[in-house]
Amino acid sequence: MAKKKDVLVSVVMGSDSDLSVMMEAVNILKAFNVPHEVYLTSAHRAPERTTTFAKNAQKRGIEVIIVGAGAAAHLAGVIAAQTPLPVIGVPIDATSLGGLDALLSTLQMPGGIPVATMTIGKAGAKNAGLLAVRILALQDKNLAKALDVYIANLAAGVEKKQEKINDALRPEN
Repeated sequence: MAKKKDVLVSVVMGSDSDLSVMMEAVNILKAFNVPHEVYLTSAHRAPERTTTFAKNAQKRGIEVIIVGAGAAAHLAGVIAAQTPLPVIGVPIDATSLGGLDALLSTLQMPGGIPVATMTIGKAGAKNAGLLAVRILALQDKNLAKALDVYIANLAAGVEKKQEKINDALRPEN
């Protein structure tokens, strides 16, 4: 893969059918203006492509890798074994097991091969995007400020919902 200018996060998928889930991570990265790429590879169907990607990611300027995969879901671990970069795994519901197989495959890594594992599906992909932003914000003050605003907006949303509940429970006058 050629070096893309200023790409900091790589969103990797094991199948094109994972795109609808992984768009949640992409949308978060877009919302925070984090330069990113989307890359398709497979630990099983394209092992050499996966190895080339993992071994060259850091040289290309990637700082965080988000990996979504379903079923056996070995992709995040295979990538983590071949790069020093932080890898965030997103288990995807792709079988009759409802994503539990992918969850266990993603989080059951041997000691020495860390993969930060999110929850199954779209919520996990969204949180993976947010975790990538948090990692990058450690070195980027503007990104840290944007993250503070995002967190404050989440809290304000809860307050607004509480007001609606209070209004709904008020006896009519």
